[in-house]
Formats: sequence, structure tokens, C-alpha cells
Amino acid sequence: MSNYTVESMDREKLLDLYHQMWLIRFFDEKVDEFFAKGEIHGTTHLAVGQEASAVGSCAVLEPKDKITSTHRGHGHCIAKGADVNLMMAELFGRETGYCKGKGGSMHIADLEQGNLGANGIVGGGFAIAAGAALTSSMKNEGYVVLCFFGDGASNEGSFHEALNLASIWDLPVVFICENNQYGMSGPVKEMTNIEHIAVRADSYGIPGSVADGNDVFEVMDKVDEAVRYAREGNGPSLIECKTYRWKGHSKSDAKKYRTREEEKEWRENDPIKRMREQMIQSSICTEEELKSIKERAKKAVEDSVTFSKESPEPSLSTLLEDVYAD
Repeated sequence: MSNYTVESMDREKLLDLYHQMWLIRFFDEKVDEFFAKGEIHGTTHLAVGQEASAVGSCAVLEPKDKITSTHRGHGHCIAKGADVNLMMAELFGRETGYCKGKGGSMHIADLEQGNLGANGIVGGGFAIAAGAALTSSMKNEGYVVLCFFGDGASNEGSFHEALNLASIWDLPVVFICENNQYGMSGPVKEMTNIEHIAVRADSYGIPGSVADGNDVFEVMDKVDEAVRYAREGNGPSLIECKTYRWKGHSKSDAKKYRTREEEKEWRENDPIKRMREQMIQSSICTEEELKSIKERAKKAVEDSVTFSKESPEPSLSTLLEDVYAD
């Protein structure tokens, strides 16, 4: 039986989750706009269409819990409580950014909120997540770590090493595969000869399950069960969230490898639209209330751009700061 439904959840919590999903959507769309204009440099990987997996996963965590993110990590940051002003400033290369403008899109970290960082290396978060979970276990700190990764990273050696280590040591970590159907320009079915990546959990003697990654409530159910399992000392789990990225792999991707029919089908499965319809049908809130939440999220992102453009660029005197350890 599902623990998380529109009917069973606190109304304010529902509205907060809805706001978070719109905040992620507008943030990534705004980043896309400024990259196209050449006002933000480097590269970026957007998660438009994947909002439910990030929001649903982080919604069941306690403040002390940790996450590790990926190169497609803006949604994870926001869902774990990041300040969009500091995030946007980081992408604009301003000293008010999370990494003082030196990290950019793929390296945002917010240790105060338990975000141990995004990572430009595919599969780079596995060892960090396992290490953080080992710390929690050895020091009896009681926190659980969520390790986000994509379908492509499941074919990296670090995936298997981390699952094996977490399994034999019963580490409190939940591995969350956001399967958005493509690793760069290659479909999952050509890269992995199994229907569900989650079945790989069997090889390490840990629970594995598949979730509809566009259903925020199903994601919450699956992740909450795994987090409770880990917090009780039972060890790790693997959850595969089936979802879809609307944009290309990165800003240089023209998406020529997939059909418009496929994209249309997944857009109709929009996680934000699905949550909105459920709340309307259940009379949780009105169309006007939801419209107001959407506009509030949009304004927050617009304000983050203003904040960023008004923030100073790092001075040359700080060039070598945070590069070498003392």
C-alpha cells in the first residue's frame, strides 16, 4: 500500500513539492536560455522532465541526510534545499556562487544542506557516497546517503565497486539510478542487455526496485522504504527511476538520435502536469493557487539572474584560493 498519495499527505507539503518542481524546471530553462546567448560559459546538462525523481527522493530525507549528485545535478541541489541565487551566481561565474564562481554547473556543492556535490565525472559520486555512508556507520551518526547517478554510469566500474563494498559492509546508502533512456546519444537498450538496471542489485545481495520516475508519489514511496531500511542498519538498496530528459545531453546536442513522436509521448507524461492534475482532481487546491505557485517559482529564478548579474566577478587575487590544501 502506498504511503504517499495526494489524499494522505499534508497540503502544505504537497504545495512545497509542486513549487520545487517548477523551480527546477524554470531554473534549467533559464540556464538553457543564457547558455544559448553565450552569457554563461562552460557546459551544462539539464534535467527538464526529470523533476519528480529529484524532488520525490529528497522529500523523504531528514536534514542530516546527505546526497551525492551528477553532472545533471541542478534538480538534486534544489530539492536538497539549495539557494537558487547562489546556484545561478555560480553558473555566471560570480564570487557569490556556491564555489565562488570557480566550479560552474557540474560542481555545485552545499555541505550545510547535506549536498556533497555534483560531479563532472560519470560515476564519480559512487565512492564519495560509499565513503560518507561508511563515516555515518563507523561514527554512528545515523544519516543516510542518497547516491544519484544516470543509466550510463551503471556501466562504470565504480558502480559495481561501490555496490559491492556497500553490500558487504551494510552501509546506509541508497543508490538511485535516474534512467532517462539515453547515455549521451546512445539508447539504454543498446548499452545494457537487461530491461531493468535495478536487477543488478541481485548480484550484490541487496534490494532492487523500479519506480515510475515521473510520478513523484511513487518515487517517494520507493525511496522512503529504502531510506528506512538503511537507517535501521540493514544496508544499501538500488532504485531505478524511469524518466526522460526533454533536452539534449548537453548544450551541443541536437537530439538527432530520437524521434519527435518519442519526445511527444514523454512530454505528455510530464511529472509536473501529473502532480497538478492529481491535486486538482482531489480538490487539494484550485487552479489559481497552483498558478500562483508556478509564478512564484518563475519569479524566484528571474530574481536569481538579477542577483547574479549584480554580483562581482572573482578578483585575480583569489585565483589560487581553494586550489591547494593548506
